[in-house]
Amino acid sequence: MDTDQLHHERRSSQRFDFHLPVTVRLAGTDREGCGFTQDLSGRGALFYTDFRVSEGDAVELTLVMPVEITLSENMRVRCRGKVLRVRPVESKFAVAVHLQGYEFLPKAETAAQVSANFPRISGVHDAASAGKNPPIPGSPSVAVEAPESGPLGNR
Repeated sequence: MDTDQLHHERRSSQRFDFHLPVTVRLAGTDREGCGFTQDLSGRGALFYTDFRVSEGDAVELTLVMPVEITLSENMRVRCRGKVLRVRPVESKFAVAVHLQGYEFLPKAETAAQVSANFPRISGVHDAASAGKNPPIPGSPSVAVEAPESGPLGNR
């Protein structure tokens, strides 16, 4: 019997294959970078970045969750999490993060609007914007713990 046929999915929540721009900040510092997600769920994310983080680091990810996940409207969300794995991939790093909580931020934007404001992390993209990294606007927010179930949960 082929062992590939016996592979069992251990995730308890659905992963969404979304390539969304994300801001990455090392928690407790002002060091931040940017990247893009490969997939995400209510309890975890895999993203690519050229920003250096290490396994065990506490990070904050800020992104716009699309309607397919929130089931209502695009929502800007800041997630708190812990880096589980970092793997080099070409000139970037693939980073797996376990999300421990998140907060909804006031202004929802479309993914296209957010993407237009993010610097590119590949030489293929506009090199003129490579050095720019817009700050995340500071504003009141509502903190929420990572759910066990719901549109962002089930992991």
